[in-house]
Amino acid sequence: MKLLDEIVLWPDERLTDTCEEISEITDEIRDIAKRMLQDMYATDGVGLAAPQIGVLKRMVVIDVDYPDGQKNPFVLINPEVITADGEPRTYNEGCLSFPGITVPVTRPSHVVVHAQNLDGDLMQYEAEGDLFAVCLQHEIDHINGITMPDHLGPTARMEALQRYQEALAAGAKPGETSFDEDE
Repeated sequence: MKLLDEIVLWPDERLTDTCEEISEITDEIRDIAKRMLQDMYATDGVGLAAPQIGVLKRMVVIDVDYPDGQKNPFVLINPEVITADGEPRTYNEGCLSFPGITVPVTRPSHVVVHAQNLDGDLMQYEAEGDLFAVCLQHEIDHINGITMPDHLGPTARMEALQRYQEALAAGAKPGETSFDEDE
């Protein structure tokens, strides 16, 4: 599958901007969602937020079944976290905008999200203790201008960004969560 858009990489300022709400679901919005899904699949990702392709709109796509060879995509328009609670859980997260690294991010294990689908229907998504819960929170962070290193303390953040710079220098590409130049 071909990548349609260039994935925006940190430190591009678009990754730290708060995205604007989508007031109307138009053919242009549907086209962006379709491109986002193709870009996510082309990079073997499980989630992608609109600012990661340079579009500052409140839209994310997620498909946590894709790594298992199935497609079960969700397109969330104007997603909003309604509840984020439960036992905190740490998960080593990767990100298409930070190729070559993963970082340990602690998040609530339970999340409830409201969003519109591409038909404009208000939907509720609930996840607990799984990859879907992590992806919902990670991708919604993106449209709020928050990246995974923002969840780290100063020393861990500095170390993660150093590893990221080294991975980029060694040729890491979006979709690679660890990079060894000997591979």
